[in-house]
Amino acid sequence: MEQKIYGLPEGMNDKKTSFCPGCSHMAAYRTIVESLNELNERDNAVIVRPIGCSLNADYSFDIHAIQSMHGRASAVATGVARMHPEKTVLAYQGDGDAHSIGIAECLYAANRGEKMTCIVINNSVYGMTGGQMSGTTLLGQRTTTGIREFDNQGAPIHVAEMIAQLEAPGYVARAALYTPKDIMQAKKFMVKALRCQKELGKYSYIELLSFCPTNWGVKPVDCIKYAQENVLPVYPVGELKTCF
Repeated sequence: MEQKIYGLPEGMNDKKTSFCPGCSHMAAYRTIVESLNELNERDNAVIVRPIGCSLNADYSFDIHAIQSMHGRASAVATGVARMHPEKTVLAYQGDGDAHSIGIAECLYAANRGEKMTCIVINNSVYGMTGGQMSGTTLLGQRTTTGIREFDNQGAPIHVAEMIAQLEAPGYVARAALYTPKDIMQAKKFMVKALRCQKELGKYSYIELLSFCPTNWGVKPVDCIKYAQENVLPVYPVGELKTCF
């Protein structure tokens, strides 16, 4: 008998997903759904998702969704926001998608101040496509395309800090999805990001640090320790720019 999951927020169901054990994507989706519910915006929201791990959650939540090409979620979300300014528009992207293949679309949407919220799941690696090195891969981190070394690939890129320096964005933050305390902080930031878009008509950006046990080569039970020792020193959490 299939086990039923209780305690899910309105707008999510217990349909089985194909995420790897220990993945943080569903924590991110729950944070989004709960935040939209709190603001009474779920029925008015449109989420744009590209090719990537995010598609493993198809049919598990009740938000209007559009699929874009790899790296182009911010560009498609720009079109939705301009055609439907009354909507709460979200671009949901991975770090490989937003910070590597789609870096131009991501940065220029922020620089233009599009009325949208860009949510980036940063697990420091390309996830679904096979564990290749991304722009956020840590120095010394092993990937399927090699080990990141400064002399050859440069340091991990800090897109949140870059976007925070731009004039147009209203809210920029980085949170983690590692512990219950981290997830509570992530939701607080998410609500602020969505309010900044909805109430002030500004661009918001929130980066969520996520586990990727499969491509890290780390057991799920050991991921918190790995992330606290290796990821958080490179990507500190907190609000970088706020309009509240």
